[in-house]
Amino acid sequence: MKPTIRDVAKVAGVSTTTVSRVLNNRGYISKKTRASVYTAINNLNYLPNDLARSLFQKRTNFIGLLVPNASDPFFGELTFEVQSFCASLDYKIILCNTLNHIDKESKYLETLFGSQVDGLIMSTHNPHVLNNCEQNLPIVTIDHYISKKIPLVSSDHYSGSLQAIELLISKGCQHIIYVSTYTEFGQSSTLKRNAYEDGMKRQGKRSIIYEYSGYEEKCKVIYKLFDENTEVDGIFCSDDITATAVITEAKKRGISIPNHLKVIGYNGTEISQILCPGLTTVQQPIDLIAKTAVKSLLEAIDGKVNTNPTKFYLPMKIMEGTTT
Repeated sequence: MKPTIRDVAKVAGVSTTTVSRVLNNRGYISKKTRASVYTAINNLNYLPNDLARSLFQKRTNFIGLLVPNASDPFFGELTFEVQSFCASLDYKIILCNTLNHIDKESKYLETLFGSQVDGLIMSTHNPHVLNNCEQNLPIVTIDHYISKKIPLVSSDHYSGSLQAIELLISKGCQHIIYVSTYTEFGQSSTLKRNAYEDGMKRQGKRSIIYEYSGYEEKCKVIYKLFDENTEVDGIFCSDDITATAVITEAKKRGISIPNHLKVIGYNGTEISQILCPGLTTVQQPIDLIAKTAVKSLLEAIDGKVNTNPTKFYLPMKIMEGTTT
Protein backbone atom coordinates (compact mmCIF):
# COMPACT_ATOMS: atom_id res chain seq x y z
CA MET A 1 0.00 0.00 0.00
CA LYS A 2 1.10 3.55 -0.67
CA PRO A 3 2.16 5.44 2.46
CA THR A 4 -0.31 8.04 3.69
CA ILE A 5 0.06 11.34 5.48
CA ARG A 6 -0.84 9.47 8.67
CA ASP A 7 2.16 7.16 8.16
CA VAL A 8 4.43 10.18 7.71
CA ALA A 9 3.05 11.78 10.88
CA LYS A 10 3.58 8.56 12.88
CA VAL A 11 7.20 8.12 11.74
CA ALA A 12 7.99 11.80 12.29
CA GLY A 13 6.31 11.82 15.68
CA VAL A 14 4.01 14.73 14.83
CA SER A 15 0.34 15.28 13.97
CA THR A 16 -1.09 15.03 10.45
CA THR A 17 -1.87 18.76 10.69
CA THR A 18 1.82 19.50 11.21
CA VAL A 19 2.76 17.37 8.18
CA SER A 20 0.19 19.24 6.10
CA ARG A 21 1.57 22.60 7.25
CA VAL A 22 5.09 21.52 6.27
CA LEU A 23 3.97 20.34 2.84
CA ASN A 24 2.04 23.55 2.19
CA ASN A 25 4.63 25.80 3.86
CA ARG A 26 2.05 27.38 6.14
CA GLY A 27 2.64 28.76 9.63
CA TYR A 28 5.72 28.53 11.81
CA ILE A 29 7.45 25.15 11.91
CA SER A 30 10.74 24.64 13.73
CA LYS A 31 13.74 23.48 11.72
CA LYS A 32 13.90 20.28 13.78
CA THR A 33 10.25 19.41 13.13
CA ARG A 34 10.52 20.27 9.44
CA ALA A 35 13.62 18.05 9.12
CA SER A 36 11.84 15.16 10.87
CA VAL A 37 8.88 15.40 8.50
CA TYR A 38 11.07 15.49 5.36
CA THR A 39 13.15 12.57 6.66
CA ALA A 40 9.98 10.55 7.17
CA ILE A 41 8.75 11.51 3.68
CA ASN A 42 12.02 10.36 2.09
CA ASN A 43 12.21 7.13 4.08
CA LEU A 44 8.61 6.22 3.20
CA ASN A 45 8.79 7.46 -0.42
CA TYR A 46 5.64 9.39 0.30
CA LEU A 47 4.07 11.32 -2.58
CA PRO A 48 1.76 14.18 -1.52
CA ASN A 49 -1.80 14.09 -2.80
CA ASP A 50 -1.89 16.96 -5.31
CA LEU A 51 -5.68 16.97 -5.41
CA ALA A 52 -5.98 17.29 -1.65
CA ARG A 53 -3.33 19.99 -1.61
CA SER A 54 -5.13 21.93 -4.34
CA LEU A 55 -8.39 21.80 -2.40
CA PHE A 56 -6.58 23.11 0.67
CA GLN A 57 -4.84 25.90 -1.26
CA LYS A 58 -7.92 26.61 -3.42
CA ARG A 59 -5.85 26.35 -6.61
CA THR A 60 -4.61 23.49 -8.76
CA ASN A 61 -1.44 25.05 -10.22
CA PHE A 62 -2.66 23.98 -13.65
CA ILE A 63 -3.04 26.39 -16.57
CA GLY A 64 -4.89 25.60 -19.78
CA LEU A 65 -3.10 26.48 -23.03
CA LEU A 66 -5.14 26.50 -26.25
CA VAL A 67 -3.29 26.77 -29.57
CA PRO A 68 -4.63 26.33 -33.11
CA ASN A 69 -1.86 24.01 -34.32
CA ALA A 70 0.87 22.62 -32.06
CA SER A 71 2.76 21.24 -35.09
CA ASP A 72 3.25 24.75 -36.48
CA PRO A 73 6.83 25.87 -35.66
CA PHE A 74 5.65 29.10 -34.03
CA PHE A 75 3.06 27.48 -31.78
CA GLY A 76 5.37 24.55 -31.04
CA GLU A 77 8.06 26.94 -29.81
CA LEU A 78 5.50 29.09 -27.98
CA THR A 79 4.18 26.00 -26.17
CA PHE A 80 7.72 25.05 -25.15
CA GLU A 81 8.42 28.53 -23.78
CA VAL A 82 5.11 28.74 -21.88
CA GLN A 83 5.62 25.28 -20.40
CA SER A 84 9.22 26.01 -19.39
CA PHE A 85 8.36 29.31 -17.72
CA CYS A 86 5.35 27.81 -15.94
CA ALA A 87 7.49 24.93 -14.67
CA SER A 88 9.96 27.40 -13.16
CA LEU A 89 7.03 28.87 -11.20
CA ASP A 90 5.70 25.44 -10.11
CA TYR A 91 2.80 25.52 -12.57
CA LYS A 92 1.86 22.85 -15.11
CA ILE A 93 0.01 23.31 -18.39
CA ILE A 94 -2.74 21.32 -20.04
CA LEU A 95 -2.19 21.66 -23.80
CA CYS A 96 -5.21 21.74 -26.10
CA ASN A 97 -4.58 21.54 -29.86
CA THR A 98 -7.77 22.96 -31.39
CA LEU A 99 -6.88 22.68 -35.11
CA ASN A 100 -9.03 25.78 -35.63
CA HIS A 101 -12.20 23.71 -35.15
CA ILE A 102 -14.81 25.64 -33.20
CA ASP A 103 -16.39 22.45 -31.84
CA LYS A 104 -13.03 21.24 -30.54
CA GLU A 105 -12.39 24.59 -28.88
CA SER A 106 -15.78 24.51 -27.17
CA LYS A 107 -15.22 20.99 -25.84
CA TYR A 108 -11.69 21.78 -24.68
CA LEU A 109 -12.92 24.84 -22.82
CA GLU A 110 -15.62 22.84 -21.09
CA THR A 111 -13.04 20.23 -20.09
CA LEU A 112 -10.62 22.84 -18.77
CA PHE A 113 -13.33 24.56 -16.74
CA GLY A 114 -14.34 21.17 -15.35
CA SER A 115 -10.71 20.42 -14.46
CA GLN A 116 -10.66 23.60 -12.36
CA VAL A 117 -7.57 25.05 -14.00
CA ASP A 118 -6.41 28.28 -12.38
CA GLY A 119 -6.46 30.19 -15.66
CA LEU A 120 -6.33 30.04 -19.45
CA ILE A 121 -3.89 31.22 -22.10
CA MET A 122 -5.59 31.20 -25.49
CA SER A 123 -4.50 31.77 -29.05
CA THR A 124 -7.81 31.00 -30.71
CA HIS A 125 -9.26 32.17 -34.01
CA ASN A 126 -12.85 31.82 -32.78
CA PRO A 127 -13.47 34.37 -30.01
CA HIS A 128 -17.19 33.63 -29.66
CA VAL A 129 -16.50 30.13 -28.27
CA LEU A 130 -16.16 31.75 -24.86
CA ASN A 131 -19.87 32.44 -24.97
CA ASN A 132 -20.43 28.70 -24.61
CA CYS A 133 -18.58 28.48 -21.31
CA GLU A 134 -18.94 30.11 -17.95
CA GLN A 135 -16.20 32.71 -17.68
CA ASN A 136 -15.27 32.51 -14.03
CA LEU A 137 -11.48 32.40 -14.13
CA PRO A 138 -8.60 34.54 -15.43
CA ILE A 139 -7.87 34.49 -19.18
CA VAL A 140 -5.06 35.95 -21.30
CA THR A 141 -5.05 35.80 -25.08
CA ILE A 142 -2.09 35.67 -27.47
CA ASP A 143 -2.39 37.37 -30.88
CA HIS A 144 -6.19 37.38 -30.92
CA TYR A 145 -8.28 40.12 -29.35
CA ILE A 146 -11.40 38.62 -27.79
CA SER A 147 -12.75 41.12 -25.28
CA LYS A 148 -11.84 44.43 -23.67
CA LYS A 149 -12.02 42.57 -20.35
CA ILE A 150 -9.25 40.12 -21.35
CA PRO A 151 -5.54 41.06 -21.57
CA LEU A 152 -3.92 40.63 -24.98
CA VAL A 153 -0.28 39.74 -25.67
CA SER A 154 0.92 40.05 -29.25
CA SER A 155 3.86 40.90 -31.45
CA ASP A 156 3.55 44.22 -33.24
CA HIS A 157 2.65 42.51 -36.51
CA TYR A 158 1.91 45.70 -38.40
CA SER A 159 5.24 47.32 -37.58
CA GLY A 160 7.19 44.11 -38.20
CA SER A 161 5.58 43.55 -41.60
CA LEU A 162 6.11 47.17 -42.59
CA GLN A 163 9.81 46.76 -41.81
CA ALA A 164 9.92 43.82 -44.23
CA ILE A 165 8.38 45.80 -47.07
CA GLU A 166 10.66 48.77 -46.44
CA LEU A 167 13.70 46.47 -46.51
CA LEU A 168 12.70 44.97 -49.86
CA ILE A 169 12.12 48.43 -51.32
CA SER A 170 15.48 49.65 -49.98
CA LYS A 171 17.09 46.70 -51.77
CA GLY A 172 15.68 47.96 -55.07
CA CYS A 173 12.66 45.66 -55.44
CA GLN A 174 9.98 47.06 -57.76
CA HIS A 175 7.50 44.18 -58.00
CA ILE A 176 6.83 42.85 -54.51
CA ILE A 177 4.26 40.11 -53.86
CA TYR A 178 2.72 39.09 -50.54
CA VAL A 179 1.94 35.38 -49.94
CA SER A 180 -0.19 34.45 -46.94
CA THR A 181 -2.91 32.30 -45.44
CA TYR A 182 -6.35 33.83 -45.89
CA THR A 183 -6.81 36.79 -43.55
CA GLU A 184 -9.94 35.17 -42.12
CA PHE A 185 -7.65 32.75 -40.25
CA GLY A 186 -6.47 35.34 -37.77
CA GLN A 187 -6.10 38.95 -36.75
CA SER A 188 -2.31 38.79 -37.18
CA SER A 189 -2.82 37.85 -40.85
CA THR A 190 -4.98 40.93 -41.33
CA LEU A 191 -2.36 43.21 -39.75
CA LYS A 192 0.41 41.77 -41.95
CA ARG A 193 -1.66 42.27 -45.07
CA ASN A 194 -2.59 45.84 -44.08
CA ALA A 195 1.08 46.68 -43.49
CA TYR A 196 2.03 45.27 -46.89
CA GLU A 197 -0.68 47.25 -48.69
CA ASP A 198 0.14 50.47 -46.83
CA GLY A 199 3.86 50.07 -47.45
CA MET A 200 3.32 49.52 -51.17
CA LYS A 201 0.87 52.41 -51.42
CA ARG A 202 3.31 54.83 -49.80
CA GLN A 203 5.84 54.01 -52.50
CA GLY A 204 3.27 54.25 -55.30
CA LYS A 205 3.53 50.53 -56.02
CA ARG A 206 0.77 48.06 -56.86
CA SER A 207 -0.15 45.43 -54.29
CA ILE A 208 -0.22 41.81 -55.47
CA ILE A 209 -1.51 39.27 -52.96
CA TYR A 210 -1.75 35.49 -53.16
CA GLU A 211 -3.59 33.63 -50.39
CA TYR A 212 -4.14 29.96 -49.58
CA SER A 213 -5.82 27.79 -46.94
CA GLY A 214 -3.72 24.60 -46.82
CA TYR A 215 -0.44 22.99 -47.84
CA GLU A 216 -1.62 21.62 -51.19
CA GLU A 217 -3.27 24.91 -52.12
CA LYS A 218 -0.14 26.76 -50.99
CA CYS A 219 2.04 24.82 -53.44
CA LYS A 220 -0.39 25.51 -56.28
CA VAL A 221 -0.58 29.21 -55.39
CA ILE A 222 3.21 29.57 -55.35
CA TYR A 223 3.48 27.81 -58.72
CA LYS A 224 0.78 30.09 -60.13
CA LEU A 225 2.51 33.15 -58.66
CA PHE A 226 5.67 32.57 -60.68
CA ASP A 227 3.73 31.72 -63.85
CA GLU A 228 1.71 34.93 -63.67
CA ASN A 229 4.44 37.33 -62.48
CA THR A 230 7.66 36.86 -64.43
CA GLU A 231 8.84 40.31 -63.33
CA VAL A 232 8.58 39.59 -59.56
CA ASP A 233 11.76 40.58 -57.72
CA GLY A 234 10.59 40.57 -54.09
CA ILE A 235 8.32 38.26 -52.08
CA PHE A 236 7.18 38.72 -48.48
CA CYS A 237 5.66 35.62 -46.87
CA SER A 238 3.44 35.40 -43.80
CA ASP A 239 5.59 32.61 -42.32
CA ASP A 240 8.99 30.98 -42.78
CA ILE A 241 7.66 27.65 -44.07
CA THR A 242 5.94 29.46 -46.94
CA ALA A 243 9.13 31.42 -47.62
CA THR A 244 11.04 28.13 -47.80
CA ALA A 245 8.52 26.79 -50.33
CA VAL A 246 8.90 29.98 -52.40
CA ILE A 247 12.67 29.62 -52.43
CA THR A 248 12.41 25.95 -53.44
CA GLU A 249 10.14 26.78 -56.40
CA ALA A 250 12.37 29.69 -57.45
CA LYS A 251 15.42 27.42 -57.53
CA LYS A 252 13.52 24.88 -59.67
CA ARG A 253 12.95 27.66 -62.18
CA GLY A 254 16.58 28.76 -62.15
CA ILE A 255 15.84 32.05 -60.43
CA SER A 256 18.86 33.35 -58.51
CA ILE A 257 18.34 34.40 -54.90
CA PRO A 258 19.01 37.16 -53.92
CA ASN A 259 20.34 38.44 -57.27
CA HIS A 260 17.04 38.23 -59.16
CA LEU A 261 14.58 37.56 -56.33
CA LYS A 262 14.65 38.60 -52.69
CA VAL A 263 12.55 36.69 -50.12
CA ILE A 264 11.54 37.51 -46.55
CA GLY A 265 9.79 35.12 -44.17
CA TYR A 266 8.08 35.63 -40.84
CA ASN A 267 8.39 34.22 -37.27
CA GLY A 268 12.11 33.39 -37.04
CA THR A 269 11.67 30.17 -35.05
CA GLU A 270 14.65 27.96 -34.27
CA ILE A 271 13.36 25.15 -36.50
CA SER A 272 12.94 27.46 -39.50
CA GLN A 273 16.50 28.70 -39.08
CA ILE A 274 17.67 25.07 -39.20
CA LEU A 275 15.49 24.13 -42.20
CA CYS A 276 16.31 27.27 -44.17
CA PRO A 277 19.58 28.76 -42.92
CA GLY A 278 20.22 32.25 -44.21
CA LEU A 279 16.54 33.13 -44.62
CA THR A 280 15.81 36.80 -43.97
CA THR A 281 12.85 36.87 -41.63
CA VAL A 282 10.80 39.03 -39.28
CA GLN A 283 11.47 37.47 -35.88
CA GLN A 284 8.81 37.30 -33.19
CA PRO A 285 10.04 37.51 -29.55
CA ILE A 286 8.47 34.15 -28.69
CA ASP A 287 10.13 33.80 -25.28
CA LEU A 288 8.99 37.30 -24.29
CA ILE A 289 5.45 36.60 -25.55
CA ALA A 290 5.29 33.48 -23.36
CA LYS A 291 6.68 35.17 -20.25
CA THR A 292 4.46 38.24 -20.64
CA ALA A 293 1.34 36.09 -21.05
CA VAL A 294 2.15 33.88 -18.06
CA LYS A 295 3.06 36.82 -15.80
CA SER A 296 -0.14 38.66 -16.76
CA LEU A 297 -2.21 35.56 -16.07
CA LEU A 298 -0.59 34.86 -12.70
CA GLU A 299 -1.23 38.43 -11.60
CA ALA A 300 -4.91 37.89 -12.32
CA ILE A 301 -4.86 34.51 -10.55
CA ASP A 302 -3.35 36.21 -7.50
CA GLY A 303 -6.23 38.66 -7.46
CA LYS A 304 -4.50 41.69 -8.94
CA VAL A 305 -7.55 42.86 -10.86
CA ASN A 306 -6.94 45.34 -13.69
CA THR A 307 -10.10 47.25 -14.58
CA ASN A 308 -8.47 48.21 -17.90
CA PRO A 309 -6.72 45.02 -19.11
CA THR A 310 -3.43 45.76 -20.81
CA LYS A 311 -2.65 45.14 -24.45
CA PHE A 312 1.00 44.19 -24.89
CA TYR A 313 2.34 44.80 -28.41
CA LEU A 314 5.90 43.52 -28.38
CA PRO A 315 8.55 44.82 -30.81
CA MET A 316 9.85 42.68 -33.65
CA LYS A 317 13.13 42.74 -35.53
CA ILE A 318 14.43 41.79 -38.96
CA MET A 319 16.95 38.96 -39.02
CA GLU A 320 18.68 39.70 -42.30
CA GLY A 321 20.25 36.71 -44.02
CA THR A 322 21.35 35.76 -47.52
CA THR A 323 17.92 35.81 -49.18
CA THR A 324 17.85 39.62 -49.41
